[in-house]
Amino acid sequence: MTDEIVDGLRAFRAEAISRGLASEEVEAWIRGVLPAVYLAEGGDGPLVARIGGDPLLPPGAPKPSDPFVASVDLAALPPRATHLPLPADGHLLFFSGTDVQGTDGQVPDAVLYVPAGTPTTPTSLAHSRREPYRPRELRSVWHQPSAQMPESYALDRWGDFPEEEQFELADELSDAWARVGGYRPPWALQIGGHPVSPQNDPVHYARTPEEAGPCEPGGAAHEEDADDWALLATWRCGDDVTELDSGVAHWVIRHRDLMARRFDRVHRYVEMA
Repeated sequence: MTDEIVDGLRAFRAEAISRGLASEEVEAWIRGVLPAVYLAEGGDGPLVARIGGDPLLPPGAPKPSDPFVASVDLAALPPRATHLPLPADGHLLFFSGTDVQGTDGQVPDAVLYVPAGTPTTPTSLAHSRREPYRPRELRSVWHQPSAQMPESYALDRWGDFPEEEQFELADELSDAWARVGGYRPPWALQIGGHPVSPQNDPVHYARTPEEAGPCEPGGAAHEEDADDWALLATWRCGDDVTELDSGVAHWVIRHRDLMARRFDRVHRYVEMA
């Protein structure tokens, strides 16, 4: 944990206590915080990821069914920058369309891992449903803690039916967190951490059976593997995707599947504000 993160947590504790929040609740919030990496354009650092254009695929590899979003150089990420058991090197390639209807759930070719040293070549996905996204290079990197959205925190902290006062407490903790700098920096691609979502928490959604909504009771929150789900990445579509208003695409995976490199089990969710 860096000195900057330690100082940030100290400032959050002081801010929360000044608001009269119980230290037990403050520490519970901190325990839920996860490290994340935020990538953006600009800067003069090494190339960490690129968005858009044609993907670099191994010769003869099956073409993913959706447009290419991004390629992340895993060796360029800061060491231990996330809580995820990511490969130490190679590239993760992400794919997604912009259809918010019928695209939720497991998508076997939404993420592709290309091990380091694998020969690749630029590959046109002319069969996909749209033109390639605008090519961009991401060289700016922020490594900082990521807190849950207040509603997600309340559901995880107090179960399926938090009381109104508990939702209010979650909002107050979130506000104190943001007040001392716990907000996300400008970013295009997030790796790890907690999701920020205009609609539903994709991690909650992934662990909820189809017959229940993401925030409804009766989901898989009490099943053995509920806590195994984690955010792999989120892409903020921005102005490049005019058909979505404040659109985002999330890729979610179980820790055990990530450790086994079973990226064919990734779940993807596309939404807009």
